Amino acid sequence: MTLLDAQQFDEAHARRRRNLIIIGVLAALLLAWILYHLRNYPQRRVAAKFFAALERGEMENAYGIWFNDPDWKQHPAKYSNYTFGDFTQDWGPASEWGRIKSFSIDCSYSSASGVIVQATINERSQRAHVWVDRSDKTLHFSPNEIECGNWFGWLTE
Repeated sequence: MTLLDAQQFDEAHARRRRNLIIIGVLAALLLAWILYHLRNYPQRRVAAKFFAALERGEMENAYGIWFNDPDWKQHPAKYSNYTFGDFTQDWGPASEWGRIKSFSIDCSYSSASGVIVQATINERSQRAHVWVDRSDKTLHFSPNEIECGNWFGWLTE
């Protein structure tokens, strides 16, 4: 086969190939963005379960979620550093948050060992921040606060 015997250039085939490559690259970028955006989903879900239990008034269940131990009543001495009474003072109806009637998980910020989750409680301007440990999914008071950004912050969160 020589150059003079080469097949005719098929413009439709070349256009289909180019379009498939473009679609593949765009799909890969979209998938990467979705995976990046959902990287904190398990920790956000734990925080949502915690606040939902508080919203329902299930303080004992919320305390179990806080320590990731639904059977905490079997060994309360294990949690003597932060007792159920202390927890009730911090998150109960008499706390600074009052009775939790509504909540929304606003955003999260990831670090090596955990995730800071910001929540809006009772539509107040002051936000609640909890730290969810990556290794055991326990909750703690957050050492830092985060500020959710505008729509661009949501895109890059």
